[in-house]
Amino acid sequence: MYLTYYNGQWTEGNVPLYGAMDHSLWLGSSVFDGARALRGKLPDLRPHLERVIASSEKLGLRCPLSVDEMEALVRAGVAKFPADAELYIRPLVFGTEGFLIPVAESSQFALTLFDAPLPPFAGFSACLSTMLRPQPTMAPTDAKASALYANSTRAMREAQARGFDQAILLDADGNVAEFAASNLFIVAEDGAVVTPRLNGTFLAGITRARVIALLASEGVHVEERTVAPEELRTAREIFSTGNYGKVTPCTRYEDRTLEAGPVARRARELYLAFTEAS
Repeated sequence: MYLTYYNGQWTEGNVPLYGAMDHSLWLGSSVFDGARALRGKLPDLRPHLERVIASSEKLGLRCPLSVDEMEALVRAGVAKFPADAELYIRPLVFGTEGFLIPVAESSQFALTLFDAPLPPFAGFSACLSTMLRPQPTMAPTDAKASALYANSTRAMREAQARGFDQAILLDADGNVAEFAASNLFIVAEDGAVVTPRLNGTFLAGITRARVIALLASEGVHVEERTVAPEELRTAREIFSTGNYGKVTPCTRYEDRTLEAGPVARRARELYLAFTEAS
């Protein structure tokens, strides 16, 4: 089921939003965010809504709604689904007018909710991509911009052509950045829990930050530092964090088989407990 709020009303199905001359369709001026509703719980909803406003501004757009207004719409939309539904929540801001530069005041807003069961704690495979994450001087890497996902999907197509589920991308300096569409953690050879430090080439994930805090609450320190690609070859665990799957283990990297290890498993348990308490 798809449910979209646009132009003051809720509509089921794949609601048309764009015209042939809209700036977003023509020149890619759109941003979105992804949040979750899990059996009526809305973990970290407001940070996601705050980020869609920030992303809009970074692309020269202006979100027409406040965080409070978006939150009220999200809660109204979630109430239209069964109480046990697991949903993806996607606020979208897109440009309509302008030739090369979008007219900020003409930005439009749409909120879509759709059924998206939380994936089970099952492993996925990944390989190292030949693609790189752009630097902040090359692309709007500090925004959750729709246009950036062409880079992600290109890397994922390459990975799938090689027989893998996911891709891991490096930054321009040759260090590990993230998975194609989610943040990356490893348990290093020495047992340290590590995630690549924020360097502007990938988004500081909201789920990433929550997992770091949840692990810290149990005395597990997460090092945020530069990660060399060679460390993926010796890591005890590799796992991802992101809105869609929350915490999911990588159980094959290139020709290595890994366990869905205890750190990833505990991070998932902690996140689900946090969700239930939210």
